Amino acid sequence: MFLKRKQDGHLVEILSLGDLINPLHKQVVGRLHYGEEAGDPDKFVKAELSFPSDEELPRCWTDIHYRDDELFKRLKINV
Repeated sequence: MFLKRKQDGHLVEILSLGDLINPLHKQVVGRLHYGEEAGDPDKFVKAELSFPSDEELPRCWTDIHYRDDELFKRLKINV
């Protein structure tokens, strides 16, 4: 899977999809792709990446508390 670095638009090949979808992991391992050759594997901060279409990463990939509001609403109704 390829994502884009927000700062310069370069593509990053994500090598650790498990890290990408895990909201506890703030970084992913990937390779920078620009020029003729892929770079060496490196760590990239998820907050600095987006999809090539400039769409942000899903909140469930970056925020461990993404469903807290829903949970609290349910608790208030059931209590």
